[in-house]
Amino acid sequence: MVDHANLPRWSFGDSPELADALLALVLDGRKTATCCAAAQMGPTDIGERSIILDGAGNPAALIETIGCDAVRFCDVKAEFAAAEGEGDLSLGYWRDAHQRYFTRQAVFAPDMMLWCERFRVVARF
Repeated sequence: MVDHANLPRWSFGDSPELADALLALVLDGRKTATCCAAAQMGPTDIGERSIILDGAGNPAALIETIGCDAVRFCDVKAEFAAAEGEGDLSLGYWRDAHQRYFTRQAVFAPDMMLWCERFRVVARF
């Protein structure tokens, strides 16, 4: 049995509202991927499990990483953008939304390295 108390805990996005909106996409099965700036953190190991929090900091889901690749922002493909599940699922939407997000984080560059992660939902709380 996995000890959930010792698993990493985090939420999507950078606000409670964005955390809740992105979590809803995960729970609906629309969002099966995410990314982070390589300058801010290292890759997630395949098989690693995390507790996803809602915007209020409450545990909402357990996910497991099934893939993680280093990709430059400018090289992200439409298929990955669609797997992120946001907006109209297009690469254009993904680029606009993520450029705004990474700019708020003060790390955006067109050629910045990302960790592009695929995950599956293991449990909902």
